[in-house]
Parts: sequence; C-alpha cells; structure tokens
Amino acid sequence: MASADTTENMIRIGTRGSQLALAQANEVRDRLIAAHEMDLQVEIEVISTKGDRVLDRPLSEIGGKGLFTEEIEERLADGRIDIAVHSTKDMPTALPDGLELSCYLPREAAQDAFISNNYENVDELPEGAVVGSSSLRRKALLLRMRPDLKVVNFRGNVQTRLKKLEEGQVDATLLAVAGLNRLGMQDIIRSTMDEKSFPPAPGQGAICIESRTGDERISNLLAPIHDHVTAVRLEAERAFLRELDGSCRTPLAGYAEFDNDMLLFHGLILKPDGTESHDVHLAGHWQNAESLGTEAAMRLREQAGDGFFDDWT
Repeated sequence: MASADTTENMIRIGTRGSQLALAQANEVRDRLIAAHEMDLQVEIEVISTKGDRVLDRPLSEIGGKGLFTEEIEERLADGRIDIAVHSTKDMPTALPDGLELSCYLPREAAQDAFISNNYENVDELPEGAVVGSSSLRRKALLLRMRPDLKVVNFRGNVQTRLKKLEEGQVDATLLAVAGLNRLGMQDIIRSTMDEKSFPPAPGQGAICIESRTGDERISNLLAPIHDHVTAVRLEAERAFLRELDGSCRTPLAGYAEFDNDMLLFHGLILKPDGTESHDVHLAGHWQNAESLGTEAAMRLREQAGDGFFDDWT
C-alpha cells in the first residue's frame, strides 16, 4: 500500500469540491490547527465524485449514498490522503474494510430550510406549486403535508439549486439549515421546518471525518476536535439507518436528542408519495445509543408490516 507523508506535522484532507464541502474541510483544518500548538501543516485535496458529476438523474437511480464517497475513500485507503471530510447524512452505514468514522465535529442545526422568492412557508404555496428536491425524504414529507404539490428532481450544489429557483424553474426548494449557516447564507431562509413534523435525515447537520482504522497518529491528531455528544446522537441515528437498509432509495428520518443522561429518539418511515407513514418515539440511556436506534427501526418494521417496504426498491 502506498503511504502518505507520515511526518508528524502533516495531514492531508480529502473532500468534494463544492463550496459547502470546502467550507466543511476548512472548518476541520481550522479546528485541527487551533487544537495543536505544534506547527501543523494541513493540505486540502479536492476529489471529484460520481455524485458530483452525474446531475441529470435522481440519486436513487444512479447508486445512492456511496456516489459521494467512493473516489475519496479509494485515496484514503491507499494512503494518498490521511482523512476524508464528509457530510454525515451522505455516508453509507457500511464502510470499506479498513476505514472508519473516527471523529465528529459539534453538530450544527439539523432542520430543513424553506427557500422561496415569493412564499414564506409550505402552507403559503398555491395549489399545484412546484417544489424542487432530490431527497426522497423531503419529497415524501412535503407530499404528506400537501398532496397537491408537484415535487420535481432538483440536483446540484446549493448555488446551482438557487440559480434554478431564481430562474423560476420551481416555486420553492428545501435545503439543510446547517449548510446554509456554514456558507454564511442564513439570510435566504424564509422559514425553518419543524423537526417534530418534518424530521431530518439521520446525520443531517453533522460533519464527520473518515480515517484508516488503526492509524494512531491520525487518531491522536483528531482526538481534541472530536465531539462526544454528536457522536452518541449519530450512533443512534446510524444504527436506525443501518437496520432499515437506509440509502438514497429510502424515505426515512431519524433524529436523536439529549435530555440529561437520556437520549430521545424519533424515527419515521414513509411511502414515497407520502400517503402512509409510521413513526416511533423512544428514550434510553445515552450509553445504549446503538441499541436504541436499532430498536426504533425494528418497531417501525413491525408497525408497518412487510408490504410497506415493497416500494423501497
């Protein structure tokens, strides 16, 4: 296996090339430099992924979450980069052998933002309005609220989607509040979707760092910037996702919050057209985060029955 420069004060970060991905990589870089008194050298390498290149089809048609990680993980596995920075909601639950999610930054807001040039919220949209979204979860939740809406596929980075909105291709779109905050674009948010009735995707709002299993040098460098609270919440959410075989083909939501030593979990599954949904609320000690997420998924499977998942193809 080729090896990256293992000089103690050098670390190479791999990332996608969108403005948001670069903002996230730069946040990791800044936190690493601030956490270490030594003269740490941090390089950022932009890596193109299939998910960034293929924009004319829904994610569910071209492979799901791994589309945004495969090329980056290849470079991580063979040592050309030391760590990879991802949006956690883009990460498959099964990682390549020898790689792990070793660090989480403190979670940003997890909610979705409603963006429109003419309307303040979903309720104000006229009958038959067109909303753009590439997320099956957002589409299903929107149709659950407003079956009259037309939800169309809306791929591309934040800037591309906003340009399409400005051109009048759609009446509104939904974007993650966290991404807009990281880009300094909070001013375009017309309203925020309530996380209780419009729960987020597992991992939404959280930046994760992927590294090689057993790489002690990197583990030691990452330790000071790791956020334990975020890691526990994401342990429950990703266990939920894993139990339901979650990918970009599955409209589901999962969100964990702390209440003292307890973890409160809300899980939701929907038919793609929003006509049927099932949700579960569970609480457990934070040390049982993984089993809490798994139990929530199992309860939803039991509630919904096997036929519910026939559309999850």
